[in-house]
Amino acid sequence: MAGVETARGLRKTLHDRGMRMTPQRQLVLDAVRSLEHATPEQICQRVQETAPTVNITTIYRTLDLLDRLGLVRHTHLGHGAPSYSVEDHQHVHLVCHVCGSIQEIPCELLDPLVGTLRERDGFELDASHLALSGTCRDCLKQEQEIE
Repeated sequence: MAGVETARGLRKTLHDRGMRMTPQRQLVLDAVRSLEHATPEQICQRVQETAPTVNITTIYRTLDLLDRLGLVRHTHLGHGAPSYSVEDHQHVHLVCHVCGSIQEIPCELLDPLVGTLRERDGFELDASHLALSGTCRDCLKQEQEIE
């Protein structure tokens, strides 16, 4: 049933903005939803399982459109391509620069920082669109064992 709701939601969103629904747009949105966090290349691989003629350029254009419509969000988790997820999938990413692991934490953990930035700088932080780089627990433990 969620797939049907997703299709209806995308169709309505596009129609409300004077655009049409295409199979490629639906396939890209479905791929993002099923993969949860994925680069455009990973999304392209998933889409090509069903529609082998869809190319990476179409994927990028569709992701850009879906992002502008607020149906997906992108986050830069490091130096590579952005990672896309559904818009209601909100959390902060902790990216280990040693092993590359990615952990998710609730946005609420940054509420004190959000409040400080708002009061001090008049800046409204969107913590749901954020990746923090550092060293994970396992890598820190390995470093301590070496010393």
